[in-house]
Amino acid sequence: MTEATKVIIGALVTVIAIGTIFFHFVEGWSWIDAYFFTVVTLSTVGYGSLVPATSLGKIAATVLIFAGLGIFAAAIQHFSQITIASRLRRRRAEREKQREGDGPD
Repeated sequence: MTEATKVIIGALVTVIAIGTIFFHFVEGWSWIDAYFFTVVTLSTVGYGSLVPATSLGKIAATVLIFAGLGIFAAAIQHFSQITIASRLRRRRAEREKQREGDGPD
């Protein structure tokens, strides 16, 4: 695992943990509801089944969106790059095997 991957995973876990803890205590939601709201908000899905009722919760939700969305987008971009690079390496290796097999007998 690269250093960049560790940093991105750490940042994502930290944002999700902070959001979950915050909404659990400020909004009085269960741990699972607070976690669910945080992940749904960061992923921009926004089901609307949970909505902050307090002013502090509403302000925190906007901060979570602005701060967390960048981290979430960076994580998606980073893991997409890893996946694409892996597939390209695999394809190159397959082509090399085919070339070796097509060589003179």
